[in-house]
Amino acid sequence: MISSFLAKALGRNIVIAVAILLAFAALVPALNLLTSPDHALHVPTYMVSLFGKYLTYALLALALDLVWGFCGILSLGHAAFFALGGYAMGMYLMRQIGARGSYGNPLLPDFMVFLNWKELPWFWYGFDMFWFAALMVVVVPGLLAFVFGWFAFRSRVNGVYLSIITQAMTFALLLAFFRNDMGFGGNNGLTDFKDILGFNIQADGTRAVLFAASAIALAVSLIITSGIVRSKYGKILVGVRDAESRTRFLGYRVEHMKLFAFVVSAMMAGVAGALYVPQVGIINPGEFDPANSIEVVIWTAVGGRGTLIGPIIGAILVNGGKSIFTAAFPEFWLFALGGLFVFVTLFLPKGIVGTVQQYLARRKEYRDAADVEKNRSLPAAEPLAAE
Repeated sequence: MISSFLAKALGRNIVIAVAILLAFAALVPALNLLTSPDHALHVPTYMVSLFGKYLTYALLALALDLVWGFCGILSLGHAAFFALGGYAMGMYLMRQIGARGSYGNPLLPDFMVFLNWKELPWFWYGFDMFWFAALMVVVVPGLLAFVFGWFAFRSRVNGVYLSIITQAMTFALLLAFFRNDMGFGGNNGLTDFKDILGFNIQADGTRAVLFAASAIALAVSLIITSGIVRSKYGKILVGVRDAESRTRFLGYRVEHMKLFAFVVSAMMAGVAGALYVPQVGIINPGEFDPANSIEVVIWTAVGGRGTLIGPIIGAILVNGGKSIFTAAFPEFWLFALGGLFVFVTLFLPKGIVGTVQQYLARRKEYRDAADVEKNRSLPAAEPLAAE
């Protein structure tokens, strides 16, 4: 079964993309750790963390592409799943601080001591163990997506109405996590992390491993997503996207199809958030901001929704441009981002990768048509004369 799944998943483009990601997973840490700072090929540690952040964004865009590009669900709430995965990892990292915090309390994080909390809330139990935190990284976003999707899809909420309620969901979580009595650090969030799995989170080696983990997670997620969309289930998903009523009429439980894709996508977003937090060093309610979900939509649209590789490219290009543009013209970045989205909508509706694929397909059609016309114009061979 696994071999059959991999055979469907590993198309030519996917194999190339996975190979590039795995090569970067090895090359960038090597150039950081094994070369001297004055070497021409040396990659500074801050760049390793920056590239790692881009990869987590790419994983988030890939998660959105599964539901938007192949199922037609335009979610404006994927920042919520990303942030929940980040908070689950942040809670583990806070528990690892122990008595090294500013107040020296071995059990309570500093913000709880400051707010006069007397005991650890029940939902913080278990987060001193990495395996439990890693489980919650996928369980919490997946559970939220399951509950939300169960009611939304059974009620046949579609289109812009579904987009609005996903945005309302993430805004509600934003307001909730801002409250100090929620037990998640309020406005300041969770920060001042020390260790992860016993290793100094600020060390060059730890940063390199986190980058490699991000690249590997993206490669594995790309394979899983490719296997899903290339399977029979993936074909039905496309049918739901293009003609939901007809697919329902054929006897398929459309709400179940949507729910599965939505939950898997939320879990992938949670993993992205969990890898993002230790590399950035903080998680706060700002990650729930609906504007973040809209940015993910832009990354996916720029790269090309429904292409798998396109959202990865879009996320890296847009965020790389953001780093450069905000350094030079910080006050104009939002205008540039909005202009980019308008440009893509008007002139590149299929995104970068989608436009390239369309061009190559048309070029192949013209070449095949020219070959057929050429064969028709050739004179028929004369039969051999009888001896």
